[in-house]
Amino acid sequence: MKSITVFCGSSAGFQNVYQNIATELGVFFAKNNIELIYGAGKVGLMGIIADAVLNNNGKVTGIIPELLKKEEVVHTGLTQTLFTKTMSERKVLMSKMTDAYVILPGGFGTLDELFEALTLQQLHIEQKPVGILNINGFFDATLQQLDVMVREGFLKPQNREMLVVDITIEGLFTKLKNYKAPQKTHVINKVVK
Repeated sequence: MKSITVFCGSSAGFQNVYQNIATELGVFFAKNNIELIYGAGKVGLMGIIADAVLNNNGKVTGIIPELLKKEEVVHTGLTQTLFTKTMSERKVLMSKMTDAYVILPGGFGTLDELFEALTLQQLHIEQKPVGILNINGFFDATLQQLDVMVREGFLKPQNREMLVVDITIEGLFTKLKNYKAPQKTHVINKVVK
């Protein structure tokens, strides 16, 4: 994997464990020559991971919609910053540039990006691994909800298995490297009269 998109919060969270893992992940990227693709912010976990990559001579590409230039604080020290017209264009460009997705703690935007990445896999638009670094049990409730969705018949078990989860960086990356996308099943459309 040469480039990975990281979705995470523009806030740093209340506990140092979140900031520490963002730093550790950034150092891991730099040491393993993995380019960070992310939302171009210099605040919160976004800024922390970008700084960690850059401080260790790594490469960082930030992608941000023009409309957020005033709302978010754009990191000015990145290797490359790309501007898009819309949030949707931002996601498409990230998708084109990445080999995998890693999700760290965050808010609404992070969950939106997580589920969009999973939906792309489910629809076979992409076949890239999507991994959660479940530090401090942050995503436990989200993962439990996915299990409820399977149990209640709204999510196929094989699609639930598309999400790779680990509590360590090394463990997550081993799983991402070994990820095999589910095979597309052919469905015969029947016309109902």
